[in-house]
Amino acid sequence: MGREFFLPNIILTGENALEELPAHIMGFGKKALIVTGKTVCTLDGFKKLTKQLSECEIAYEVFTGVTGEPDDRMIMSGMEAYVANGCDFLIAMGGGSPIDSMKAIAVWVATGKNICDYYGTDITKELPKMVAIPTTAGTGSEATQFTVITDTRNSVKMLLKGKTLMPDVAVIDASLCVSSPKNITAFTGLDALTHAVESYTSKRAQPLTDDISLSAVKRIFPYLVRAYNDGKDVKARTEMSIAALEAGIAINNASVTLVHGMSRPIGALFHIPHGLSNAMLLPDCIQFVSDTAYEKFAALARAIGVATLETKDSVATELFVEALRDICRQCNIPTLREYGVDQKDFYDSMSKMADDALQSGSPANTIKEISKEDILEIYQKLWR
Repeated sequence: MGREFFLPNIILTGENALEELPAHIMGFGKKALIVTGKTVCTLDGFKKLTKQLSECEIAYEVFTGVTGEPDDRMIMSGMEAYVANGCDFLIAMGGGSPIDSMKAIAVWVATGKNICDYYGTDITKELPKMVAIPTTAGTGSEATQFTVITDTRNSVKMLLKGKTLMPDVAVIDASLCVSSPKNITAFTGLDALTHAVESYTSKRAQPLTDDISLSAVKRIFPYLVRAYNDGKDVKARTEMSIAALEAGIAINNASVTLVHGMSRPIGALFHIPHGLSNAMLLPDCIQFVSDTAYEKFAALARAIGVATLETKDSVATELFVEALRDICRQCNIPTLREYGVDQKDFYDSMSKMADDALQSGSPANTIKEISKEDILEIYQKLWR
């Protein structure tokens, strides 16, 4: 059976890639809504972007209403800013939250419908042009057909999808990530690792995604801890930016699995950053599913050098799981208890979280059949 593979129309990479943007957005529109955060507005990269727009005689309005992970109320405010200021295309600059928000704003603007109405359906409406400029290396949203928005009424993190959500231009410039704080570097980097591992072991994996996923994993293991320990390590930042892009392309075509399905409800109910909740879950989820496909996880172990061709696949898999635990330790990932989540509140919420995880569809991509009881068992392990 044939498989589809797609990615943004234009990807600009390399040192000072942002300088190449003007040539690719002429004709996108007359006024852009820049979706970003207040901190990003103080950075040199943002000043460079707005200077370029002015020199191209493209007007812009700045929307900084995305505070934390995006929800439907933030998206409505962004839509209102877009309409009130006469904007006709969008630029997102920042982490995954501004990029996801840009996509959702575009949907609301184009359809006039509340973004929550699209949960569980494919978005097919033609959208305004979109440009994604990540300043973190992790979410991969610049290269995906997905956006994750919290439905505040139902306390559900919605995974929304549709080919039209793919940005028209993605700018991957590692210099924009240098100012990223240590905790954000860790959370987003481990998010990228989760993307790479899940896409490689997904039921929907294919040869093209396998190669890209493995490449991302091989970059992340040596370079994430370097970037975490020294944010000015340009080589590490460059490799992590490429890895995040690769992992984003991989999940766009092979999707995510159990970790993401279980992670979103934690974020929705306990307001834990997405990359952090992924990192909390990653080793236990992979350990739980690994006995279904030792050869896949053994290949990951060999790719990062913790096993050899002579190592038995089951042993190599155990070594890979331990490598996941180790990289989380080196990035100082806290437990739920250390983060301040109340155990009783968590246990009282587990049934809803398990239901929401299954409803998201992501666990269905896992190579092992997953039940609600399995998910509950893994949630309980987080309190070891």
